Amino acid sequence: MQKCPFCSPADGDITAENDLAYARFDVYPVNRGHMLIIPFRHTASYFALSFEERAAVLDLVDRCREIADERYSPDGYNIGVNVGEAAGQSVMHVHFHFIPRYCGDVESARGGIRAVIPEQRDYPFKPD
Repeated sequence: MQKCPFCSPADGDITAENDLAYARFDVYPVNRGHMLIIPFRHTASYFALSFEERAAVLDLVDRCREIADERYSPDGYNIGVNVGEAAGQSVMHVHFHFIPRYCGDVESARGGIRAVIPEQRDYPFKPD
């Protein structure tokens, strides 16, 4: 069994933390300021997190935004979690991606997270 890369973070790897979770910069970032938010407790699924762990993660989402705003001045954000191999989860310790976005970083950002399935990225606009 491989050692979990998120269970024992080095002090220098932690960018922000609270009692139940920590944030660090992604080793393989997709954009400047890409961070991971990781509960300390090892569990694979978001759905196995306690209410307190979920609140701790959301607290760090706000703290990551402050860090990214100060260091990188992004124009937007994608925040998401992959749950299960079918959804692209490759490290089976739940972790949230906090990805700053910049105008022009892709040809068209339309669809945002929907773009994980390229055929579903674009959709007709339906007014309220």
